[in-house]
Amino acid sequence: MTRRPTHWLLKSEPHVFSFDDLWRAKKRTTPWDGVRNYQARNFMRDSMRAGDPILYYHSSCDEPGVAGLAEVASEPYPDALQFDADSKYFDPKSDPDDPRWILVDVRAVRKLPRPVTLKAIKAEPRLAKMGVVQKGSRLSVQPVTAAQFRVVLELAGVEE
Repeated sequence: MTRRPTHWLLKSEPHVFSFDDLWRAKKRTTPWDGVRNYQARNFMRDSMRAGDPILYYHSSCDEPGVAGLAEVASEPYPDALQFDADSKYFDPKSDPDDPRWILVDVRAVRKLPRPVTLKAIKAEPRLAKMGVVQKGSRLSVQPVTAAQFRVVLELAGVEE
C-alpha cells in the first residue's frame, strides 16, 4: 500500500489571495476553490486530510516563495463554483451527482519570521527534489516530504 503524502505546498498569486488575506479571513479559513487541474484535484480528493500541514507559497510575483504556514481544515468536498454559471470556474460538464471538482478548506496557522524565497529554495541542496523547483512544475497543489517541510521551516527561522 502506498503511503499518502501528508505535507503540502499550495500556490496562490498574492494579488489574487495572499497569505495575509488568509490570515485576515473569518476564522483564518477559506475554501481552496477554483482548482481546475486534474492532478491537483486528485491530490486534494485522494490524499489531503484535515490537519495536514501546508507551505503557503506566493507565485507569479516579484519574489516568489513560501509566505506562511497553513493546514488543511476540512475533508475534501465538492467545489460549488463548478455549478455556478456566473463563476469563471463554472464547468457545464460537471454533474451534481458526480462532481468533477473538489476542494478542501485551508486555515492559516502561522506567519513566518521571514519568507523563504524560491531563490533560497533553489540554493538549498536538501530541497533539490522539491516539486516547486522542478522544471515545468506548475501545479498549484503539490506534496512535499516531511524532511523538505522541516528544511523550509529551518530556512524561515521557525523553531519546531
